[in-house]
Amino acid sequence: MTAQFAKEAGAKGEFVRQPNRFTERLTTPEAGRYVLYVCLACPWAHRSVIVRRLLGLEDAIALRVVDPLRDERGWRFTLDEGGVDPVTGARFAMELYRRSDPEFDGRATVPFVWDTAEERIVTNDYPQITLDLDTAWAPLHRDGAPDLYPERLRAEIDEVAEANFHAVNNGVYKCGFATTQEAYEEAFDALFARLDELDRLLAGQRYLVGGQLTEADVRLYTTLVRFDAAYHGHFKCNERKLTEYAHLWPYARDLFQTPGFGDTTDFAHIKAHYYATHEQINPTRIVPKGPDLAGWSVPHGRG
Repeated sequence: MTAQFAKEAGAKGEFVRQPNRFTERLTTPEAGRYVLYVCLACPWAHRSVIVRRLLGLEDAIALRVVDPLRDERGWRFTLDEGGVDPVTGARFAMELYRRSDPEFDGRATVPFVWDTAEERIVTNDYPQITLDLDTAWAPLHRDGAPDLYPERLRAEIDEVAEANFHAVNNGVYKCGFATTQEAYEEAFDALFARLDELDRLLAGQRYLVGGQLTEADVRLYTTLVRFDAAYHGHFKCNERKLTEYAHLWPYARDLFQTPGFGDTTDFAHIKAHYYATHEQINPTRIVPKGPDLAGWSVPHGRG
């Protein structure tokens, strides 16, 4: 395992996700002050991009996108002119982590939110970023924006999202980065048991919670949309493809065809990142041509 992930391996060969370093809350909405940094390939970052779009916060929070290819120095600003982030002058996300905490010794992750007034990272706590945008930033939401975290459903949303995080969102990583057969198979079994459970649930309802689009759907979508393109082959999550599920597949298409989901999904970045960055899994760094993406536009029938 490469150095950037070496600290995230447990004693039994299981993948252990690095804790988030910056955890301040975005509780005071202020248009123009904050910048959201993401990689379009990253499912954790994609959540915040979707929520920003759904809530109409594009003018309130600027968006910066890093290169999907990450080298030994981490996320790079090579998509920008001269390889320099125009907001901060940085060449690598790690520079911004070190400006915010000179003793930081972890892996610089996305998403994170930069405070242009104080010139520091406020948060890289990806689960809380979207919840704060859902709630505290309500005064800046567009007219007609969905309530993704309604108070009456929060306990159920949290419960569903937590179960999905352990088995599915993080579960695919636990499969892909396991270093023992035992750890891999344990994660594999938990992943597909949960996907089967979700497929049964979605046979009788359009969304995961409360009959409406919520934060729970956003969080599941970013894993499902990457499943066949990356996780099925690259992370060895190959019991079934997403397209083989009777209800999960139409559910995923339903979300993809909803403004804010498919139009923020970049399959080229997704495939480039996973196949050309994880050299311990794919040492040749050959990026596959497939899968065929035409199916994402097929009517879902879940009105």
